[in-house]
Amino acid sequence: MTAFYGAEDIVPRFRFKPRKKLGQHFLVDEAVLGVILSAADLVPSDVVIEVGSGWGVLTKELAGRVSSVIAVEIDARLARGLGKELSSSGNVEVVRGDILGISPPELLHGREAGSRGYKVIANLPYYITSPVLRHFLESELKPASMVVMVQREVGEAIADSDRNSLLSLRVRFYSKPTIVARVPAKSFYPVPKVDSLVLRLDVYPEPPLEISDVASFFNTIISGFSAPRKQLRNSLAHSLGLPPGEVAELLQKAGVAPSRRAESLSLEEWRSLWETLVPSSLSWLAN
Repeated sequence: MTAFYGAEDIVPRFRFKPRKKLGQHFLVDEAVLGVILSAADLVPSDVVIEVGSGWGVLTKELAGRVSSVIAVEIDARLARGLGKELSSSGNVEVVRGDILGISPPELLHGREAGSRGYKVIANLPYYITSPVLRHFLESELKPASMVVMVQREVGEAIADSDRNSLLSLRVRFYSKPTIVARVPAKSFYPVPKVDSLVLRLDVYPEPPLEISDVASFFNTIISGFSAPRKQLRNSLAHSLGLPPGEVAELLQKAGVAPSRRAESLSLEEWRSLWETLVPSSLSWLAN
């Protein structure tokens, strides 16, 4: 590992201690920085939203490669310092705030992102991985791609189509995930308890499944995952308030064995189940 700074230099250099409540773990491995930049497939005309800019190691590299960088940082100390340091760059805007409270259109506010759309690069605190991915993937203005650092177990689950979760199904509905590299915990300061990985999401211009009502489609999936260890006939019966026998008939009509569990269903199978359930007077699924 080639470090940007020795760990002993970080606290005096930036005059603060990382905040545990914000999940702050800062990248100190230069080789991993190169992996992230390569995975982003950057061109000079790109507009990039960086989530969690930290002390700006990645921000500075982005500034020299793309037309515009919007760096979003929730920690006021870091945002203030980075804003001063990059004030003369001309193509970097440092935004102090919670990314979940700022929509992509608000961040871009009229910027021309080109025919390929904007890109997102993020070193995500583990506890907000799912909300941040949904924030961009479900936005009215979606990115062309995302390169994100996530907890290794979460990233592997997202990319593994044989091991589904509510999060992985949401991500794969909107994008094609690819594992770029696994990153050991020692690549960060302070060192987290788990390893990470770099995940690239290539966002579809339109979801590959034709779904007329996305909200009710995902409400169907949510109902199936209400008791993920149970068979679908039981978990759906519990969440829908229907007799297991009636649910079993609906599952069979959809071509899904009642004994299966939610994690085993593909997006295509969930669509078949949704198409069967919605006409069956289950109007709450659309709420």
